[in-house]
Amino acid sequence: MPTSRPRPGPTRRSLLAAAPLLAAPGLARAQTGPGADWPNQPVRYINPYPPGGSTDTLSRLWCQKMTEVTGQQFIVENRGGSGGDIGVESVARSRPDGLTVGLGGIASHAISPTLKASLPFDPVKDFTFATGLWKLPNLLVVNNDLPVRTVPELIALLKADPGKYSYGSAGPGTTLHLSGAMLGQLAGLDIQHVPYRGAAPAMIDLLAGRVQFMLDNIPGAIAQARQGKVRALAVTSAKRSPVAPELPSLAEFLPGFDIVSWTCLIGPAGLPPAMVARMNALSKRALESEDLKKSYFEQGAETWWATPEEVAAYRLQQYEKLRPLIIASGAQQG
Repeated sequence: MPTSRPRPGPTRRSLLAAAPLLAAPGLARAQTGPGADWPNQPVRYINPYPPGGSTDTLSRLWCQKMTEVTGQQFIVENRGGSGGDIGVESVARSRPDGLTVGLGGIASHAISPTLKASLPFDPVKDFTFATGLWKLPNLLVVNNDLPVRTVPELIALLKADPGKYSYGSAGPGTTLHLSGAMLGQLAGLDIQHVPYRGAAPAMIDLLAGRVQFMLDNIPGAIAQARQGKVRALAVTSAKRSPVAPELPSLAEFLPGFDIVSWTCLIGPAGLPPAMVARMNALSKRALESEDLKKSYFEQGAETWWATPEEVAAYRLQQYEKLRPLIIASGAQQG
């Protein structure tokens, strides 16, 4: 494990103080000041990941709905690289005029501050949190040849042969890896982590039996399970997912288990409060529309509207919860 340590996370008081103050969403239209007419021009939305994945699809669905709601174009720009750091940094360095926003979330704002010894941005001071966007859990799936059909059976099998079994992930420090690390920690297991360069090659090796199980984002994993290629056992969210309500949550067997991939709308620091209020109110209209909820559901996700204060507090809670898990997993990068 690298000896360098990431900089300490901010306190709850300092984070909340940094978050923009916002009145109740219903009052947003009554606010005046710079940015109260947002958006009055097309808006650039930075997705810090490559095109083609579920993150890209969900981003484009939100942007399409925001275009309908506001009458202004929301244009997705994919700026992948460095695990999302390049795109997120570009949001932080943009002008605070509301014309550039982007995708933040668990990777950039809750995991990376511990995972990486240095970042090209401050995860709190360099950003304005505008609203939540979506949440989706991971799905615990096993190779069909593994003689288990329930979570207790899997735990019993793994405990019977310590160190024998392995799970694949999309790479160190991803939610897929940390879901497996949390499973091992809460169940007291000795299991091997095999990192891959993405979830797709990990799934290929799971199908081939080179790893025995995996905790993958639900959109891809549920498709493999419903085709009978893998066996699904549980979701990683605290409660059952409406996408697969027949499957239990891991928390039903391991109290406290809860990891989901969550995202939020971010802008650079210094956005005017009236503009943030407007962003939040319009996003609420988009996220609570039945057609966007349905489109997200079809992708395995749930819309997540939240106030800026709620997003800031949730980010801090996630940072504090995941930090010791990341350190214990040995995933920290120098």
